[in-house]
Amino acid sequence: MGVNLHSPQRRLIELRIEHADLDAMIDRVGEQAGVVQTNDELALRRLKKRRLALRDEIAHLERELTPDEPA
Repeated sequence: MGVNLHSPQRRLIELRIEHADLDAMIDRVGEQAGVVQTNDELALRRLKKRRLALRDEIAHLERELTPDEPA
C-alpha cells in the first residue's frame, strides 16, 4: 500500500503548511514594526502576496476535492 506523493490531498496539506509558515514569518516581522526598513517592507509585501496566492490555491484545491451536492 503506497502513498501517492502527488495526490491533491497531499498538495493541499503542503500548501496549508507553507501558508502557516508564512503567517508565522509575517507575524514575526510585524512584531519588529518599529525596526522595519525599506528592504524589509518590500520583503513583507512579497510574503503577504505569496500568502494570498497560497490561500487562493488552497481554496481552489478544496473546491476540486469537495464533491458537488446533487440538485
